[in-house]
Amino acid sequence: MLHALNLVVKLALKRYSPVALLAFFCLAPAQAATLERLSLDDMITKSTTIVRGKVTSSWTAYTGAVIYTHYKIQVSERFKGDAKATAEIMVPGGTLNGVQQNFSGSPLLKQGDEFVFFLWTSNTGITWITGLTQGLFALPAADAATDRVATRQASRELMLDAATSQSVKDSALAMKLSDLRTRIASTLAAQGGGK
Repeated sequence: MLHALNLVVKLALKRYSPVALLAFFCLAPAQAATLERLSLDDMITKSTTIVRGKVTSSWTAYTGAVIYTHYKIQVSERFKGDAKATAEIMVPGGTLNGVQQNFSGSPLLKQGDEFVFFLWTSNTGITWITGLTQGLFALPAADAATDRVATRQASRELMLDAATSQSVKDSALAMKLSDLRTRIASTLAAQGGGK
């Protein structure tokens, strides 16, 4: 999340004066989010871990003045990184002691939902979803004989192209789980890496 904010500030400083930026941030709605648009290959590269898993539980806690929702994930398949049997991820926002905080771009996960998670672990050990909603591919239930389709909804947030600093429209992405698995492996192999 901080990476996205830093990107916005860097991109804006290239084009606008600090006074204009200050006016923008003071007048912009607090819930608006601006995200760097990530391609699938970007997400594969930037993620420290990519796993398939189910949300098993959640809880909220304050970190400073911000409420974060912590999700516990039961990992069923590892595509990249050193995943354990369970993972804990943090997402900004949630409800705690009657106080609700919402952050645009933050996904809301439900117990039992299954996803392919693109995750990034900071050097402090906290694990986040890469690109917020961009890093979640839902896996709807299907019978065992069907190759499941992993889908990522288009983000409604303002997206910026990092190379051009221009706003771009996000689009949904759907692919068979087997194709996603192959794409992750081939992208990692092309970069000289592996799982």
